[in-house]
Amino acid sequence: MNGVHATGLLLSLLVTLLAFPSAAFAQTSPRPPLLSAEAVLLLDPEGRTVFAKNAGGERAPASLVKLMTLYLACEALEAGRADMDQAVTISRHAATTPRYRMGLRAGQQVPFQVLLEGVAIASANDAATALAEHLAGDEATFVSWMNDKAQEFGLNGTYFANPHGLPHPSQRSTARDLADLTGRLLRDHPNSRPLLGGQTFVFNGRVYARHIPLFSDPGGVQALKTGFTNEAGYNLSVSAWRNGQQFLMIVLGSRSRAQSFLDAKRLLRFGFVESGLEVPPEPKATRRRPVRARRAGRPATSTTVR
Repeated sequence: MNGVHATGLLLSLLVTLLAFPSAAFAQTSPRPPLLSAEAVLLLDPEGRTVFAKNAGGERAPASLVKLMTLYLACEALEAGRADMDQAVTISRHAATTPRYRMGLRAGQQVPFQVLLEGVAIASANDAATALAEHLAGDEATFVSWMNDKAQEFGLNGTYFANPHGLPHPSQRSTARDLADLTGRLLRDHPNSRPLLGGQTFVFNGRVYARHIPLFSDPGGVQALKTGFTNEAGYNLSVSAWRNGQQFLMIVLGSRSRAQSFLDAKRLLRFGFVESGLEVPPEPKATRRRPVRARRAGRPATSTTVR
């Protein structure tokens, strides 16, 4: 190719880019969102990583521990070792589990289903302990089951010390392990999906409700578990569906409850765009007012419209 021909091609390409800038850059990936969370993981429907931040770092899981409690409870239901309508007698140990609680009382009989809802929706620690004792006979045996299941799943960064997530020096997990656990729970036990997607349930004449804006946002969130301790910060496990495809997201260590929801919303939007399921928003152009004609004795000024 001679120099004249090459110069002509370059000029032609330059004219095309100047004439059609939006077409030239239409495939540019969106900028990853700025997140307050300490650790984050978003997986696409194929299980591929869309976004990760400290995904393998071990952290306190708080109430996301209850995902394993729910897994073992749903497993017992499907194996016929438990029944939704079965009455569970509440022990003194379960009734005195520290907050947050449903207010269970020692000797009270509560349907198995209500305890499941208490764990999934109200994140009630006393309900988690009651389920553990009912299924395994005592809390310690249930916790050993939790760790056996974690080992079976290959969750090498995870160790459980209780069924509810209250702080314990040895209790830990990672964003990647928790995403794996969430995906297994929803896939292996589809009855967990309406539990984690529930927003209200009734116990003892009281309506328990959780007000989570992600459920009403058009991000497709249908299953969600929250968690919080002073040690862990604000944690989320989220499953969202878009066009029948499931995305899994873990957010750990956000600075506030509202910020955890905002992190999740931003990350989901980024994931949908990256996966081609949503069109990226057009960049906002900054408009400027025209410079006014200079009057005698007064300098010209310009104002930016915000």
